[in-house]
Amino acid sequence: MIIVGSVRPGRVGLPIAEWVRSEAEKTGDFEIDFVDLAELNLPFMDEPAHPRLRQYTQPHTIAWSERVDAADAFILVTPEYNYSYSPALKNALDFLNREWWMKPVGFVSYGGVSSGTRGAAALLPTIVSLGLVRVGPNVELTFGGKQVVDGVFHPGEKELAILARELKELARFADGLKPLRATD
Repeated sequence: MIIVGSVRPGRVGLPIAEWVRSEAEKTGDFEIDFVDLAELNLPFMDEPAHPRLRQYTQPHTIAWSERVDAADAFILVTPEYNYSYSPALKNALDFLNREWWMKPVGFVSYGGVSSGTRGAAALLPTIVSLGLVRVGPNVELTFGGKQVVDGVFHPGEKELAILARELKELARFADGLKPLRATD
């Protein structure tokens, strides 16, 4: 699953995520569920019970749970907002609990001079508490918007190489973690 972590109008995250999807499709290793949080349009957490109980009452939560349950690995295409992460991404993560457990996650972060790394780093406590397993290589885009021309992201060789390594590791971790989820 590739999750576009920004819902801002004019965001560069969408063309970056579309590039990630294109590269992932080229590998032939993945069936991709592309989630644009702007289209998913989850409200601010509106479930009465804690997500770990999986006693969902809202149709949007049930549908989101089914999608995340079906996924074996995730790439979060995440901006940095004020030295942190997007509230829409945090909300999407917080809606669920066990659905994320023992699945690998990688980041494609973007921002200014820090390349979105502070936003990705701020997500780590949430990622760990949900039981997601972070892979090592992560794409970090310094002023990534400058690589978007006419709505299309144009990666450099460095970004292509890092994403290729990240995708390989996500596939390996997804296969390796699957038996652990089955015994959970």
